[in-house]
Amino acid sequence: MAFKMSVEIKICGLMTPAMVEVALDAGADFVGFVFFAPSPRNIGFEAARALGERVRGRARKVALSVNADNDFLAACIDVLKPDMLQLHGRETPERVGVVRSRFGLPVMKALPIEERSDLSPIRLFAGVADRLIFDARPPRDATRPGGLGKSFDWTLLAGVNPGVPYMLSGGLDESNVAEALRITGASAVDVSSGVEHAPGIKDADKILGFVRAVRRFSEGSVRKVAGGA
Repeated sequence: MAFKMSVEIKICGLMTPAMVEVALDAGADFVGFVFFAPSPRNIGFEAARALGERVRGRARKVALSVNADNDFLAACIDVLKPDMLQLHGRETPERVGVVRSRFGLPVMKALPIEERSDLSPIRLFAGVADRLIFDARPPRDATRPGGLGKSFDWTLLAGVNPGVPYMLSGGLDESNVAEALRITGASAVDVSSGVEHAPGIKDADKILGFVRAVRRFSEGSVRKVAGGA
């Protein structure tokens, strides 16, 4: 029997009913909603409530925040009813543990990657987070920690096994996601700017193309294992 390698897909930064439907119809496993004012993908609470209701269990909802306090996280949870919290700021392992315990939801912690030394915190965060997400380290003058369309050296992750599931993020799009998966062996990918035609404005064709590229890679991996190649 062949081992089935099915790569999970997260479409992040969704803001409109139409694009939520495109992502869901395409077969996204996760849909992400950004609660961070400096981001062009920031979503208001009422919009988040309406979009969250639209998902209705068709995918897992992820609430992304950056260095948020407990009151803000509670408000995000109240409107979105997320399946997972994504902490994308400078949260410490201790803070991740507190959030996970206080709110009783799985937590995914983003770690910025630029050079090999950036892998050193993995062990600490893997002990308290349910998932990790590896994103490109932003420039020093950046106003937000992600969604910048910037990739990193994927070979840094070759052979890395955090001990918890992880997502690959940062500069992915239809044209490069298969290569990124081949190099890293990641079991999940996250995309935002790579499926947009302008910051915060999702493109239906790009979403569909990205999902197709990931599914083609997964299907090819299954055939390769089945054939013993």
